[in-house]
Amino acid sequence: QQNSKKCTVIGGSGFLGQHMVESLLEKGYAVNVFDVRKGFENDKVHFFLGDLCNKQELLPALQGVGVVFHCASPAPSSHDKELFYRVNYVGTKTVIQACKEAGVQKLVLTSSASVIFEGKDIKNGTEDIPYAKNPIDYYTETKILQEKEVLSSNNPDVNFLTVAIRPHGIFGPRDPQLVPILVQTARAGKMKFMIGDGRNLVDFTYVDNVVHGHILAAENLQKNSPICGKAYHITNDEPIPFWTFLSRILISLNYEAPKYRIPYWVAYYLACLVSLIVLLLRPIRTIKPTFTPMRVALAGTYHYYSCEQAKRDMGYRPIVSLDEAVERTVQSYPKLHKIK
Repeated sequence: QQNSKKCTVIGGSGFLGQHMVESLLEKGYAVNVFDVRKGFENDKVHFFLGDLCNKQELLPALQGVGVVFHCASPAPSSHDKELFYRVNYVGTKTVIQACKEAGVQKLVLTSSASVIFEGKDIKNGTEDIPYAKNPIDYYTETKILQEKEVLSSNNPDVNFLTVAIRPHGIFGPRDPQLVPILVQTARAGKMKFMIGDGRNLVDFTYVDNVVHGHILAAENLQKNSPICGKAYHITNDEPIPFWTFLSRILISLNYEAPKYRIPYWVAYYLACLVSLIVLLLRPIRTIKPTFTPMRVALAGTYHYYSCEQAKRDMGYRPIVSLDEAVERTVQSYPKLHKIK
């Protein structure tokens, strides 16, 4: 009764989710979307609205479905600890239970490569690096809990197979985070400085490549496949200096690239100082600084990952190059171009 070409995208109204839905429809899948809101109009898609922590609301969206893609996520920038825990951890446990009850065979989780990042350099990081003991933020802490939950529920004996995809630095058309926040920062005149020597390589991954990795994983998730119960890094396979990438986007949108450099350790201590001041002022007023130790670490360290394992186990290759990806992304934001 399970239809291998019928799937549900949990979080299908989000940035990654919408791209996932479009790609699945193109590949001939029948698609259900489960989300808290209806993010777009499409007659081919069955929408189910509800809270993913509520199993009774989830179940109808999973009937007769062979594959579930779980990519629901609160915005990491929302700073809402309660929400991160609820959606990433409690919600995921509910998803697993609901999948098992509905007889879904395959669960593909959108995790994050940051689950192994501790704010120190990672060069060509492989999947055998252990989970971060000191994750860079609480959001990542809940992503670790989530990934462990999904991978440990993999059980071929009861025909329930799971895999986790760990993208890094997702960007592309309609992305609500990277490009709009970058432009906002540039408009406010806060993009004058780069942190570190500008050499640190980072992965930025085009959304279509991330989607491609998820669908390959779903199609390769068979009983005796090596991918069962494992996590996979999915990247563009073209690490690029962090500041080169940001500058490329800014220049394409007619903004100036950062000109000045701050040594990494200076930036880091300044950010720690700012955090301390914020902490001391908290009884009087709440400040949300843009300049945090975590952001300094993300901007000034090497963190790029190997996708050799995905190449070997599921034949992954990026389908859109970084140059093409930047071009498509910039074109998709006509309103963000600075008029010269």
